[in-house]
Order: sequence, then C-alpha cells, then structure tokens
Amino acid sequence: MTTHQDQDALEVEDLVREYVVREKAGRFRRRRRVVRAVDGLSLRVRRGESVGLIGANGAGKSTTVKLLTGILVPTSGTVRTCGLDPVTHRRELARRIGVVFGQRSQLWWDLPLHESFRLLGAIHHLPASAWRARLADLDERLGLSEFLSTPVRQLSLGQRMRGEVAAALLHSPGLLLLDEPTIGLDVLSSERLRRFLRAERAERGTTLLLTTHDMGDVQRLCDRVLVVDHGRAAYDGDLPGLVRRVGARRVLVVDQREPVPAPQVAGAELLGVSEGGLRLRYAFSAEETTAAEVLAQVSRRADVGDLSVEEPDIADVLRTLYATSGDRSGSGRSEA
Repeated sequence: MTTHQDQDALEVEDLVREYVVREKAGRFRRRRRVVRAVDGLSLRVRRGESVGLIGANGAGKSTTVKLLTGILVPTSGTVRTCGLDPVTHRRELARRIGVVFGQRSQLWWDLPLHESFRLLGAIHHLPASAWRARLADLDERLGLSEFLSTPVRQLSLGQRMRGEVAAALLHSPGLLLLDEPTIGLDVLSSERLRRFLRAERAERGTTLLLTTHDMGDVQRLCDRVLVVDHGRAAYDGDLPGLVRRVGARRVLVVDQREPVPAPQVAGAELLGVSEGGLRLRYAFSAEETTAAEVLAQVSRRADVGDLSVEEPDIADVLRTLYATSGDRSGSGRSEA
C-alpha cells in the first residue's frame, strides 16, 4: 500500500491554463483572445528534492504555482500535489504544504507578528504547545525574537520575509513552495534566508519548489532547474547540463609573474590580455577540455603566479536558451 510519504511531492501531466482577454478591435467592437499562460507543462518532483522553476517575466511560473496549490483551476491536464488534487482537496492539502509569495503576505498587517503565528496555529488546528515549540525552533534559526512584538506593517522587508517563511513552516509541511522569496532583499538578508532553507531541507527533508529571477537562489538552493518558456518546459535538468546545452564556456584567468607573449592553447580561445601583459583570459568548453589541461599548456610557456576560473553567467545562459528555442509568443488565438 502506497502512503503519502511514498508519493512524489508533485506530479503534473500536460497542464494547461488559459485566460480570456478582451481587446479593442475597432470603435464598436471588441475581440476575444485566448491566452495560454501554461501550455502542456509536465513535471515530477520527488520528495526531498529542491527544484528551481525559472523563466522570463510572463513565462508562466507564478501561474504554475497557483495551479499546484489549488488557487487556480486547470483548463486541462492533471495535477497531484502531495498525492492530492489541489482543487478538490484544497483544505487537506493546506496542512501538507507551505507557500510563500514574495509580493503577497499571509501575515496580519496590523497585528504584532507573534499574533499571526497564534492565529495560524489555530487555523492548522495545532495544540498551543506544538506551535509554540515550532516557533521557538524557527526563532532560534531565523532570529525572530527581536521583532515578534512589532506590528507587521512596521517590519523591514527582510524581517517580514523571515516572518513569512516562518509562517509557511509553522505546521511543518513536507512541501514548501516559494514564489520570488528574496525579491527586494539586500545581499545579507538573501543569504541568511538561503542558509536557513538549506538547513531546513537537510534536517527535515522538506521538498522545495522555488520560482525566482535571482540566479543566486537557484545556484545555492536547487539541485535541478526547470526552465519555462511561454508556459512550456524548455529545459529540465541540472545547472551544468543547462550550461552544456547552450554551449556556454568557462573562462580561465591566469596571472603571470612576468609578461610574456600569450601562448596559443589547443581547445581554448584567448579572449584578451590586460594588466600590462600579466593577465591572460582563455575561454573553453567543458565538453572539449578542462581548466587543468588549459593551465598545463599555459604553464609550459609562462610563469603562473595566480589563477581563477569564471563560471558562465546563468542569466546569459538563459537568454541563449530562449533565443535558440524559437519565438513562441503566438500561443494565443483570437476571435472576433
């Protein structure tokens, strides 16, 4: 017998969500246009995985999260979140998942933060001893105590986001969905939140699904990425695989002790020479050679003092992927 502990956290097959948009088509006419925000998306997320759902604005990321949580009803296709249909079993599902929307709050705006946790404990039917013990644990790791008595409206953005994440995890869900959780946060606040999420996953086996524009979130939190382009899956795999797919190159930066003419290196391209001839930059594909092989060739003709390797910029990788996947903007259809 299969229990919900044995099931995948998310199972999505051929998911479609359409919207009807009415546009002006003349002085006295309006045109009805059907837009597909999600267009035949399929994905599977195992329990304990951490998956980044990434894409450009309008790619369908937030709509997908709303479909997974039962906020929106699919036009067609099937969704199982924690083994449940999120529309017909929305109340039961709420006990198994936590959701953080970076631009929307689940906290009570005029109440002290602590009161929001008390109310959420009641909503989830948690005994007072249970939610207080969980809050104490979250407080220790997220540093909430300094502003628990402060009304939510008076919190800084970083403080509020820590409160939002704690609220989503108060009932210890197995699946946490985060929609742009670090949007607007400074570098230190973002990194603190990432460290907490890594620890939460390691200690409790929490499954994470993260939508974000911040590639730092993806690189530090996700084992796997699903790139969405106009509601369709353009790539599903790990980050190194994404880099290989678009042919992005790594760069070896070599600092010489004495300037000598830059040697030619098999399998690598010399991008430039700077710092009075002391710094050399070589681009290479991980499919063709390695940083060690490039360095070995340079070292035969130059006295190397220092080196570093620059990884491909993920934002550039995504732009290349979209460019090679073709223009899919014509996913709507119009009717007079």
